[in-house]
Amino acid sequence: MTNKRPSIDVAVIMQRIANTGPAARWQPWRWELADVVMNEPGFGTEPRLLYENESIQRWLHGGLKVELFKDDAEGYYLNATTDVPSWFVLWRMEEEASVAEEPMAIPMIATLSYYDAGRWLDAQETVEQVPAPEPVLQWLSAFVDEHYVVEPKKRKRPDSFKSLKDRFGNPVSISTEKKFGGGQGGGGGQAGQGDQHG
Repeated sequence: MTNKRPSIDVAVIMQRIANTGPAARWQPWRWELADVVMNEPGFGTEPRLLYENESIQRWLHGGLKVELFKDDAEGYYLNATTDVPSWFVLWRMEEEASVAEEPMAIPMIATLSYYDAGRWLDAQETVEQVPAPEPVLQWLSAFVDEHYVVEPKKRKRPDSFKSLKDRFGNPVSISTEKKFGGGQGGGGGQAGQGDQHG
């Protein structure tokens, strides 16, 4: 029985950037997500330094698997239908340096689910996003089309569409025509009185 979930292997690029301005006094560097790319066998699973100069280091972390789960189809749908569908990456700082001279940011998990990202943020994790490329979006959209069923919402009719009733419960019709009151003829009633001189 094959119940294999669709998945792709990715690599995450994290970068360490020199802080400038007042922040540099307290923290000379900051880490951020740079990119998510398709994994290649040659990348391996150990962090690899890709690039370094005096203000930036880029590290490649290979071998992360992104799986799609049927029960999270709505989370993928919400991501796929935003203006900028994205990868979401949860990363944590190492407790102790393992590869470099100082502790580095290690990507723990990557996802295409809006709900995963929300849960991680609620749990006070560090989550960042970068735009996902078109081939990945096509793959994601095909999965969403197959597995996401829009729940029919029981729409509440806006009050403005309810039929109006008067205080006796009878239907009321509304007209937008202006009605000008004042009776017929406009002359008004007192004619013919007061001419009687005897």
